[in-house]
Amino acid sequence: MAATAALQACNEQPGATAGGRNELTIPDGRLTANILNSFGRVSDPQVSPDGKTVLYGVSYPNIAGNKSNRELFTAGTDGSQRRQITHTAQSESNARWIAGGAKIAYLSGGQLWVMNADGSAPQQISRHDDGISEFAFSPGEQQILFISSIRSAEIQHPSDFYDDLPAANARVISDLMYRHWDEWVENIPHPFVADFDGQALTNIVDILSGEPFECPSRPFGGIEQLSWSPDGKTIAYASRKKTGRDYAFSTNTDIYLFDLAARTTRNITNGGAGYDTDPQFSPDGNYIAWNSMAREGYEADKVRLCVLRLDTGETRDLTQSFDNNAGTFHWAPDSRSLYMQASVRGASRIFEVTLEGNIRAIAGGAYNYGTPQPAGDKLIALRHSFSQPDELYAIDTATGEATELSFENKHLLDQLTMGRVEERWIKTTDNQQMLTFIIYPPDFDASKKYPALLFCEGGPQSAMDQFWSYRWNFQLMAANGYIITAPARRGVTGFGQAWCEQISGDYSGQNMQDYLSAIDNLKAEPFVDEHRLGAVGASYGGYSVYYLAGNHGKRFKAFIAHSGIFNLEQMALTTEELWFVNWDNGGFYWEKDKPVAQRSYAASPHRFVDKWDTPLLVMHGEKDFRVPFEQGMAAFNAARIRNIPAEMVLFPEENHWILKPQNNIFWHRTFYAWLDKWLKEQ
Repeated sequence: MAATAALQACNEQPGATAGGRNELTIPDGRLTANILNSFGRVSDPQVSPDGKTVLYGVSYPNIAGNKSNRELFTAGTDGSQRRQITHTAQSESNARWIAGGAKIAYLSGGQLWVMNADGSAPQQISRHDDGISEFAFSPGEQQILFISSIRSAEIQHPSDFYDDLPAANARVISDLMYRHWDEWVENIPHPFVADFDGQALTNIVDILSGEPFECPSRPFGGIEQLSWSPDGKTIAYASRKKTGRDYAFSTNTDIYLFDLAARTTRNITNGGAGYDTDPQFSPDGNYIAWNSMAREGYEADKVRLCVLRLDTGETRDLTQSFDNNAGTFHWAPDSRSLYMQASVRGASRIFEVTLEGNIRAIAGGAYNYGTPQPAGDKLIALRHSFSQPDELYAIDTATGEATELSFENKHLLDQLTMGRVEERWIKTTDNQQMLTFIIYPPDFDASKKYPALLFCEGGPQSAMDQFWSYRWNFQLMAANGYIITAPARRGVTGFGQAWCEQISGDYSGQNMQDYLSAIDNLKAEPFVDEHRLGAVGASYGGYSVYYLAGNHGKRFKAFIAHSGIFNLEQMALTTEELWFVNWDNGGFYWEKDKPVAQRSYAASPHRFVDKWDTPLLVMHGEKDFRVPFEQGMAAFNAARIRNIPAEMVLFPEENHWILKPQNNIFWHRTFYAWLDKWLKEQ
């Protein structure tokens, strides 16, 4: 069986320390799962107040210990003086400059610490009973805003009702929404503000005291959903002030202003029906900017960059002429423009957006850039691609020229031979042009024939651009001898809102034809063996695999689905974010008067099991509440009932992703053992 074969050990043995990089030799230049799990993961860059230094973190996977440890680094924005400033066995996170750059505040063990800028003299500041997950200092640094948890009213326990049943273990649930992503909603995040004197936190106040609402919003919201005004008198925050059934069907997150002196709150986006998130005050305090969606219940609506002038109340959509999603952003120091990243035509680029709505491209190329931060005449941002993990770059604002600063993974990348990445535009069945990425094996020889894989993107409304993934890594697939086609099919972002929206209510329609157009285009090449084709994908990509399994016209010889949607009816009633399935499916299956809903459920992958005839590998995390793991169980059971070769791997500790290093390596070994069995050994 593939799972048994996948247990074979790799040759390289990375040696991770508690707080250092993984050093290893790669004699054949081939990327493997072990090497993939040895890269340092650069994150959260922060420019110093004088603009000359950047502070950032690097997480180091420890395969033997089955965990990761995050250390802190500094580097000059001119590329000089890179140094590691922490060397501990416990991760440091959320590091921020304070005291004019003389000190650094950070989190370790769920508490606030402060140290000198060189990493010396660390001092624990907080001892908050419920811990701190993120924080932001006020401009004067006399107060601190931090995120902690309060108990939720969504779930109760036997001890809440009966004192004589202290050992009874049950959850009592009377309304939606009682779980999110990978946890039961027994606690919710709240923002607190406290006084800070350099030694301790005092006078701690919950700014949502008495309100049963999340802030920041789950599952991915963080401190970026809150912002201090430059005068330190106001806190802006985003919150969806709904609970229960209303919360489960709504995306109506608003921006609120909390006056610290008066302890009053004002909603500044009350007319907006969709997501309003990530507020940022301008440096001069005259404006506040945020990301906004217009429509209620549609989590993939166009993301706009909006700005409110605080003295007049005038609100403008600065990206009205920009037919793609606005990404993360940062104000320019003069408050006259903002620097924004956005995915456009297969890459995440950096733009400057003025208050008049003029948009200028700054940095592009075959890369994905992260949030840009000003540093003098430069911008500091993370950058990655299909062929390189995140590294830190300085970008010239005039020319867009990028200079690497971190070089965290150079010692590994220099030993690896990456496959060629080709951008190919192909015609779809409705006569549109679709970008498709083709990734070739490192030693590609056009005179040979190779097995090929169709990659099915998840989302469904997500970006098909230059991502670097620690699970769906195209260069790792190529290093294992496969040619990959990754189409920017209908539903992905970065190709205009109409291209993105087409998939809603049409999961089984045009985008499935886009997939087939991509694999048919590739298999026509003389170097592709059309009898050794596979299809792989996760989440909505897993839905795609399950659907293609019953509708592929004998094209494929192997399928792999991770965390895939199999039964839309079951999914609609067991996933946590009900606004998602309500919008994308057009309603629920019992709503006979809704033709889109009836068409969606009639095309659910589970209805085509009678046509399945191809080996299937199913993988799923048992803590996945977005696509519950019973979806994978049902697909596997259906395949085996029909006597189709199949295997299922369940990960009890994992959610929608595979995060633990050894689980990640086992996932990869199982993945390639299955593909090799059906696409190479036949």
